[in-house]
Amino acid sequence: MFKVFSQRLYLRIWLAVVGGVAVLTLVVGWAWRVAEEYNASNNAQQTNNARELVIRDGQGQILLQGPFERIRRPGADGVVFNIEGTDGQTYHLEMAPRAQPGGGNPRERAGGGRPPPGHGGQDWAFWLRPPFGFLWLLGLIGLVVVVGVFPIIRRLLKRLENLQRGVQRFGEGDLSVRVPTEGRDEVADLARQFNAAAGRIEALVQSHKSLLANASHELRSPLARIRMGLELMGGDSASVAAAKAEIQRNIAELDQLVDEILLASRLESPEVDVGTMEVLDLIGLAAEECARVDADLDVEATEGLDVSAIAKLVRRALRNLLENARRYSHGEVSLTLSREGAMAVIRVEDIGPGVPPAQRERIFEKFYRLPGASERSGGVGLGLSLVRSIAQRHGGSVRCEDRRDGRPGASFVLRLPLQAAG
Repeated sequence: MFKVFSQRLYLRIWLAVVGGVAVLTLVVGWAWRVAEEYNASNNAQQTNNARELVIRDGQGQILLQGPFERIRRPGADGVVFNIEGTDGQTYHLEMAPRAQPGGGNPRERAGGGRPPPGHGGQDWAFWLRPPFGFLWLLGLIGLVVVVGVFPIIRRLLKRLENLQRGVQRFGEGDLSVRVPTEGRDEVADLARQFNAAAGRIEALVQSHKSLLANASHELRSPLARIRMGLELMGGDSASVAAAKAEIQRNIAELDQLVDEILLASRLESPEVDVGTMEVLDLIGLAAEECARVDADLDVEATEGLDVSAIAKLVRRALRNLLENARRYSHGEVSLTLSREGAMAVIRVEDIGPGVPPAQRERIFEKFYRLPGASERSGGVGLGLSLVRSIAQRHGGSVRCEDRRDGRPGASFVLRLPLQAAG
């Protein structure tokens, strides 16, 4: 029964605290008893040491005789004794404080209500006598108990910290993380449940990625056959030509969707090789992509715009931004290259309806499109999501802002780390 209860974490912490308090209480009681015995011993010694005082003159005649005791008189600097004479009278004998070499407080050194120095001059022993000795002992015991309980509670809660770090890493995207399962209490049970849930989630995500990648790959074969069938299909009438053009447009859109899905699934897996890092000239790459969509290129920094990146991914990011701008722009599209510290800044601006501030983060989500966008464009909502994934893969970022000149439209700013010097 006790073994079952001892496996409960809250009971173990409670027992550790109760044990520490119990030890402190027992030791305090023992110290109190020692102090009382010390005081009783001193009182008994003083009683047993009671002697008579005899004062004689020069001829040896007794002038005063009787028992004496030391008394404390307020304001007296020396030692005062009370003597009960044989004649029934009470006499007081006062001794002036002894002069101490090197100065000092005569009253404190000679007496003044405290026991006179003695026993080898060990005045420091005053701090070891009650009540000060008891207070020192009590503080020392409390410190020992606090230090002794800390590693016990620390050992109990350290596994909670390990579990917290594991959950944080799992939330950051590391689906392979697992936490150790030590013990048989609530923390161990929670760790086992977390590992089981993490395993199921990882398997589900991997299965989803595999299904998505395989399905996307298999779609290429029927698309290729449809495209070949269109080429072999006869008919020169205007209606047939229009139908073929529409089918070709839909096939191109499906082909682009398949390509984006495959790339997105590969970018989500850090262990998948998506290309080789190389030194890339952003100016030349931007010029090629701007020529494809008839966009203006403005280079504000002509030197130091080389980045270490995967060329095909950066090209895909620029192409997606430029095609997105051309799709929604009612006028010119421009791409500006500049440098900010250790980052290369690529700014793609269009003249159009822009993006509402509340939607500027959501447009980077997979398959998310602005309200009404599907009716006027052929996008599927993966282009900007791929741009963000590519930027993060290279240690960069992308965000949507207002145009710098204040004109209506959108401005997408892509930042990539520059090639390190040397």
